[in-house]
Amino acid sequence: MKNERPRQLSTAEERRETVLRTAIGAFASRGYFGTTTTEVGKAAGISQAYVYRLFPNKESLFVAVVEHCFTRVRASLEEGAAQAASSAPEAVLHAMGDAYAKLISDNDLMLVQLHAQAAAVSEPAIRDAVRAGYARTVEYVRGASGGDERQIQEFFATGMLCHLLVSMGAEEVDAPWTRTLSAGITHY
Repeated sequence: MKNERPRQLSTAEERRETVLRTAIGAFASRGYFGTTTTEVGKAAGISQAYVYRLFPNKESLFVAVVEHCFTRVRASLEEGAAQAASSAPEAVLHAMGDAYAKLISDNDLMLVQLHAQAAAVSEPAIRDAVRAGYARTVEYVRGASGGDERQIQEFFATGMLCHLLVSMGAEEVDAPWTRTLSAGITHY
C-alpha cells in the first residue's frame, strides 16, 4: 500500500487568491472590457461557475484585482521608504520611486493599472476603486515621506510618466523626445 497523504482541498480564500493572481495576467493582456470570466476561470483551472461563486460578477472580480494591485503598490512603497538613505522627504520619495519603478517592471501590474484608469472613465465601481486606491496611496506617501504638496504631486506625476514610458517602450527609441521624457527616470 502506498504511503499517500490525504489530498488537502484548498479553501475558498486560497482559490480566491489564485483567481486574483490569474486574473491580473488576463486583465493585463486584454483589459477589463476584453477579458471574460471564462478566460479567467480557465487560466486558474476552475470553472466559470466557480469564479462566480468567488466573485458575484466580472466587475467585482476586476475591482478586487485593482485593490490587490494597490496593495502591492503600497507594500512596494513601504519597502522603499524603509530603505531610504535618510528621513528627508526627498530621500524617502526617491527610495519609494525606485521601489515603484522596480515593481512596474512587472508589466502585468502596470497594465492592470492602466486598464483600470481607462475603465474608470465609464464604469462607476471601477472609478470608485481607483479613487480609493489613489486616496490611500497619496495619504501613505504624504505621511511616510513628510513631503509637501508639490513634492507629492511631482512624485505621482513622475509615476504616471513612468507608466507612459514603459507602456510605449520608450527605451527602444533613441530620439530627442524620448531622451527628454526619460531624463532622470530609472527603468528596470
